[in-house]
Amino acid sequence: MTDYTIRKALPRDLNDVNMLLKQVLEVHHRGRPDLFKEKGKKYTDAELLDIFDNPGTPVFVYEKNGAVLGYAFCVIRKMGSGSNKDITTLYIDDLCVEEKARGHHIGTALFEHVKSFAKELGCHNITLHVWECNPGARTFYDSLEFKTQYTSMELVL
Repeated sequence: MTDYTIRKALPRDLNDVNMLLKQVLEVHHRGRPDLFKEKGKKYTDAELLDIFDNPGTPVFVYEKNGAVLGYAFCVIRKMGSGSNKDITTLYIDDLCVEEKARGHHIGTALFEHVKSFAKELGCHNITLHVWECNPGARTFYDSLEFKTQYTSMELVL
């Protein structure tokens, strides 16, 4: 028996999700201060509530003893045109585990939940982006057997 729950995010999770989003911003700001502000919010509270309510953008939270310790923001994408086959992809827009709770397989549990959800939907694959300034995230996704699909490059001017 597990002592945690992974479920869809609810309006009551707003403050906890905002706190985790702040932690993600801090990691990204440290790694790329030229792109990420030191303070701010990725979404307004109203935008978050809309995301929570939209079946095309499911957000799953990991809850233990009443505390939200992680989340996975997902986007269901229908793709295909021209020479590309029609497929459904589950894109992980953001996955975060509370910094004090890292190392306890919460991220893996969230990912396995997302993977099962994607399979139930008949998705062809799961995709995500990893910032090079976040080697911990890269190591985590490598451990889940993610493979590089393509490389996005930049030249900062």
